[in-house]
Amino acid sequence: MFLVVNGVGLVTGAWYNNSTPDLYESNAHHKIGWVLTWIIGAQALMAVLTGHTRLRDASVTPKENGSLVPISINSIALHQEDSVNAATPEHRYSNDSGQGTERASSSLRSHSLALSDDSERQGLIEPCPLPEYHQGDEVGIGSGMQLGSFRGFIGLRNSPLTLYRLIPKRLLHALAIAYTVLERLILVLGFVALSSGVVTYGGIMRGNHIFNGLAHFVKGGIFFWYGLLTLGRWMGSFADLGWAWNIKPSKHIVGKSKASAPSPEFVESLVIFLYGSSNVFLEHLAAWGDIWTAQDLEHVSISVMFLGGGLCGMLIESTKIRELSNLTFYQQSDRLGAYESHDEWQEPKTYRFAMNPLPGLIILLLGLMMSSHHQSSMASTMLHKQWGTLLVGFSLARAVTYIVFYLSPPASLLPSRPPSELVASFCLISGGLVFMASNKDTVAAMNSHGLDAMFIFTLTMGLTALLMAWTMLVLSVKGWAVRHESRRSAKMLVIKPAH
Repeated sequence: MFLVVNGVGLVTGAWYNNSTPDLYESNAHHKIGWVLTWIIGAQALMAVLTGHTRLRDASVTPKENGSLVPISINSIALHQEDSVNAATPEHRYSNDSGQGTERASSSLRSHSLALSDDSERQGLIEPCPLPEYHQGDEVGIGSGMQLGSFRGFIGLRNSPLTLYRLIPKRLLHALAIAYTVLERLILVLGFVALSSGVVTYGGIMRGNHIFNGLAHFVKGGIFFWYGLLTLGRWMGSFADLGWAWNIKPSKHIVGKSKASAPSPEFVESLVIFLYGSSNVFLEHLAAWGDIWTAQDLEHVSISVMFLGGGLCGMLIESTKIRELSNLTFYQQSDRLGAYESHDEWQEPKTYRFAMNPLPGLIILLLGLMMSSHHQSSMASTMLHKQWGTLLVGFSLARAVTYIVFYLSPPASLLPSRPPSELVASFCLISGGLVFMASNKDTVAAMNSHGLDAMFIFTLTMGLTALLMAWTMLVLSVKGWAVRHESRRSAKMLVIKPAH
């Protein structure tokens, strides 16, 4: 359906371009659109090839294809664990990004084989030969699914002894990572294409105004995507990294690479630091060579605040800094150990969960500054006040989340889903959109058409609610697809006819 709609858009767009004069020469929207179209076409070709290999797998009889049935690393590990001790109760975790992670969900049991042990002892089923599994292999949530889908794309399902052995393991993993990154970049490129389309259609950001427009679109877009990621974390995405307001799983569950991933607060602080360190030199581009005004100095001061705040946030998230700060007291442990119980020397429960107020504090201060930031027109001043207030709302909601988790730290691998993060996500998404609309050209167009700031505000609130609902629906469909694929992989056993 998406390809059909995109094809119709290409045809109608080409017809429109040939029938009308080019009112925005040398615009970037056309180039971005063609790049995105080629990437989508490549993704569609990969999907067709994957579907073709699956059909070929289905056409081969179990006896002929028994030794070549693909099974993910997760299924192999769980199968070998069941073979060692079948009487041990099963404790499994969802291999999706938080979808269906409730204890009553069937996806938690998706790896278990649908056939009983009695049937296996009677000879009714025969497990297909499994590759040797080593403890040091990367066994993690979703790792088998991603690599398995990529191998299916390049046609490795039916030729493991030929093409698979010809490709080095490192190269295969590198290609799988590149394939996954490309899938994620499509979302960002789609957002860039839509934003550039709005600019081209409206005819704004011409000449030196492009600097003001880019500043608002880029910064507002960052807050917009920050809000979508916050919503994804609430839905349970990135639970395997410990980002879904849960405790971080150990390397025995998710693998060494995911277990060593930084905390989300560290990533937020890093982005804030990079923004501040780079924007210090970009605030005067629109008036390069002219006199620095008080407004320019205000913007540079904000960049310095981001630089220092981001650096401070990263230091807070450093476990090495925490260990060094506790070193002076640890040195007295030999003398105090005889008088203190062992439990009193254990790390607090709050150490298991990242609670860093610096990212929220920086955004809070930014919102307060922009709420009182004087502009050339009343509409522009009101728009800045609106998205500044929304950023303050995000910071307050995040503070509620930290207070709740400080009093009762999470103790489960499953997503906690604090309701305050829904408010935080709404404020970030809507605040980012209003931020994008507060550029000079858009405000000038509003004034020329007799529109006020409340017009933009009401439209943004409705669009934000629809986007959040759509995101929840898409993530739910993803969870259903992962559960369906897990069940299909769990049924990959060779069935022997009963005599």
